[in-house]
Amino acid sequence: MIFKRKIYDKLLKWKNESAGEKALLVEGARRIGKSTIVNEFGKNEYKSCLMIDFNDASNVIKDAFERYLNDLDTFFMILSTEYNVTLYEGETLVIFDEIQMYPKARQSIKKLVADGRYHYIETGSLISIRDNVKDISLPSEERSIKMYPMDFEEFCAALNEKKMIEYIRKCYKDKLPLEENLHHKAMLLFKQYMLVGGMPKSVAAYIDNSRSFMAADIEKRDILKLYRNDIGKIDARYRSRVLSVFEQIPAFLSKHEKRVRLSNLEKNASFPMYHDTFFWLGDSMMVNECFNCNDPNVGLSLNEYRTFIKCYMGDTGLLISHTFNENEIADGEIYREILHDNLSVNEGMFFENAIVQCLVANGYMPYFYTHYSEKKHRNDIEIDFIISNNSKLKPKIYPIEVKSGKRYTTNSLDAFSNKYKKRIGNSYVIHTKNYMEKDGKIFIPAYMTFCL
Repeated sequence: MIFKRKIYDKLLKWKNESAGEKALLVEGARRIGKSTIVNEFGKNEYKSCLMIDFNDASNVIKDAFERYLNDLDTFFMILSTEYNVTLYEGETLVIFDEIQMYPKARQSIKKLVADGRYHYIETGSLISIRDNVKDISLPSEERSIKMYPMDFEEFCAALNEKKMIEYIRKCYKDKLPLEENLHHKAMLLFKQYMLVGGMPKSVAAYIDNSRSFMAADIEKRDILKLYRNDIGKIDARYRSRVLSVFEQIPAFLSKHEKRVRLSNLEKNASFPMYHDTFFWLGDSMMVNECFNCNDPNVGLSLNEYRTFIKCYMGDTGLLISHTFNENEIADGEIYREILHDNLSVNEGMFFENAIVQCLVANGYMPYFYTHYSEKKHRNDIEIDFIISNNSKLKPKIYPIEVKSGKRYTTNSLDAFSNKYKKRIGNSYVIHTKNYMEKDGKIFIPAYMTFCL
């Protein structure tokens, strides 16, 4: 099953504006659909498409990269013959799939783009990790874009709910609540998105099996196994620490502050000891990292405090399957409890993870904020997320509080807004209720997050 993905428009833009001068590198975690969408793009938009999957490329192909890059006529003849694809100048897309498996091909991009006969797209997971690029020079003739799991909008499109998305967008634009019955339906769609996630295989299994959460869960567990296998192949110096953090993500997120506490991992642990660990996890895009910003301003990254970090799963559906073992969800009870807001464990961590996923898919790098009161001997302000408009002319920050429960207060958000009111554009509360504006704050239902 091939789903409509927003990245397709970015591929078209690249083809129309830059393909003759730059190869395109599509980066993303495993199993998010990179190969599928790029191959579909090549078939639709070019006269011919040749895909080399470096997971199983033959020795003939690898030998061609070693021997014939200085004789491109012979090089292209070998590719064309080996894959039985006719190459047309200016009308063929050559795809280097899973290019991290063969860095030599990535290095060849400089020469291939300069040759100018064909267009090139690379796809890969864990590409930027030092171990994969330390022996090659990275080509300047390469432009990269990130791809993420399906977002809520794409998920709804897969479920034939495009009209609902249009209605949500209109209500957000007009600053109006949804009709109440449609609000409940939209929240139910968002909960389905939380439970299934945005991994295409999981979404396809859900749809093909009459919306079976169990069918989706089987696919998600296969993906988690692949992730663990990937971790098992990395540098031994930090392999065990990466695995330890990865396995304990549900435990960290289940706590009130949701921060990674290194003391839970090993005695006398410090952030410098785990620098490579978080570098690897963030670069793999298996997780979405969120750092503390101790002086929130439009240049959030300039004030980040990297010893305080939250580590969310890159896909909320994967987090669900990562949190519960197969026996715990075998009867489907946990899925029913989450759908009906009755789960006894901290459902808020799934809700918050889904919001992070939506923000990241929209291109934001969210930060969080805490203020410790010496007088009260505790944090008296805690803001879940802060995003920036990245404007140099009218710079503003936007604090966001996430509330999964029906009853809550906004004391921290109010205190933060008073403290930094000159820097703030809007203050948001993302909750399960309908849209409203009150006391200088904008309250949006979770399903509207993609509109931000």
